[in-house]
Amino acid sequence: MALFRTRSAAVFGIDAHLIDVEVDMYPGGNSRDFVTVGMPDTAVRESRERIKSALINSGFGYPNKSVTINLAPANVRKEGAGFDLPMALGILGAMGTVQRSDEHLLVGELSLDGTLRPVRGVLSMAVCAKRQGIPNLLVPADNAAEAAVAEGVNVFGMRHLSEVVAFLNQPDKFQPAVSPSAIPATLDGSTPDFRDVRGQTAAKRALEVAAAGAHNVLMIGPPGSGKTMLAKRFGGILPLLTFQEALQTTQVHSVAGLLPRGAGLLSQRPFRSPHHTVSDAGLIGGGSGTPRPGEVSLAHHGVLFLDELPEFPRNVLEMLRQPLEEGSVTLARSAMTLSFPANFMLISAMNPCPCGFFSDPTRECRCTGAIIQRYLSKVSGPLLDRIDLHVEVPAVPYKELRSRDNGTGSREMRERVQAARDIQQKRGFYNAQIPSRLIRNICALDDAGERTLELAVRKMGLSARAHDRILKVARTIADLDRSESVTAKHLAEAVQYRSLDRNYWT
Repeated sequence: MALFRTRSAAVFGIDAHLIDVEVDMYPGGNSRDFVTVGMPDTAVRESRERIKSALINSGFGYPNKSVTINLAPANVRKEGAGFDLPMALGILGAMGTVQRSDEHLLVGELSLDGTLRPVRGVLSMAVCAKRQGIPNLLVPADNAAEAAVAEGVNVFGMRHLSEVVAFLNQPDKFQPAVSPSAIPATLDGSTPDFRDVRGQTAAKRALEVAAAGAHNVLMIGPPGSGKTMLAKRFGGILPLLTFQEALQTTQVHSVAGLLPRGAGLLSQRPFRSPHHTVSDAGLIGGGSGTPRPGEVSLAHHGVLFLDELPEFPRNVLEMLRQPLEEGSVTLARSAMTLSFPANFMLISAMNPCPCGFFSDPTRECRCTGAIIQRYLSKVSGPLLDRIDLHVEVPAVPYKELRSRDNGTGSREMRERVQAARDIQQKRGFYNAQIPSRLIRNICALDDAGERTLELAVRKMGLSARAHDRILKVARTIADLDRSESVTAKHLAEAVQYRSLDRNYWT
């Protein structure tokens, strides 16, 4: 009887956990006796056919013995084909082909000829290896750049099973992969520029305020007024990802299997724009088996753009409340409870009515009052309360449409946004995330500001949440002006961004 142990990892949420792969080989059976225990899913159980073919086609042969493989701990479900490599190496170790070693964490899917295919979640596994004090991580070559981002662990990219065996027997002949420098010094020119948008000066200003303080935005206007154009150019005025932001964002996309092959750190803030037919699991996360991240998590540290907001199912929209408030999503299942990060900026757009021309001075609206209210009621008051800026985007007049004045471009806007965010980083958080206990200190008002805010709260019937969000937006406007204090002027502009919902929803 021969027993050999290797190590691998399984990803739950965006965190990886160590998995011991124990291979026991004993005589008295035949090559068909191959049993995997430890709550494996279908992909793991099917690995026995891939492993047998890979071992034979790589020239190692396959023993005519019974094999039992235990994936420990046994009470955690194991998913995916990433266990192929550690299971195959365990069999080779039991055969005496490779040496025993506890200094390596192995992950990779095997082709029938022994070639290694990339798997998802490798960056999280590299972080796990570092946390567990495992010095070496062996991954498919296409995952090497991604895994090398995690400092403190030696990552070796392998292309074939035979290459892995050669490494385990003679590790000194191999050099670890080098982490690529993935954060660019400047943004590239592929992002559309705000100069392309004619007119809409007020909407551009509102989006600049939103970008400066990481606030959520709702744009309301008739079809063709430029709402989608504005949203698609919003990413061009956001600051570059910091290293920690890029690391977390890359982890989410790695777990979802959306990283390009051979990619390292993501360099651009994500921009997610799901269709209004998206399901609740598609937007928030979930699915069968181990829950997967949804669109709100894929937009982590980036932008989630919901066009035609009332067309989304109301139950799906209501699920946005938790991530908008807490910056994370908690998915509870019978077997486990997982949390995914979801600290995103919501940019949403909608028409004022089904035909789109309610309150348009040049086009006649054909919708009745009941139809308009039914349409608007798909966006609930609690969800509106969590959106900081409500912006009207009217149709562009012909004179502005034909004007040669392109207005402010993305570059100038991004410089102002970056300056405002630099001020906020000294406080330790962006203005949209100011803790409630610090709002009165950070957003202190003078007498004129107090009177302005009191009048707005009384006249507009604002909730306590809306009161706090107005103060946070006013603080952002003051930061854009490089003002140490929040004045009545800043507060008045912030209140203006909360008045639109009262015009349509009351």
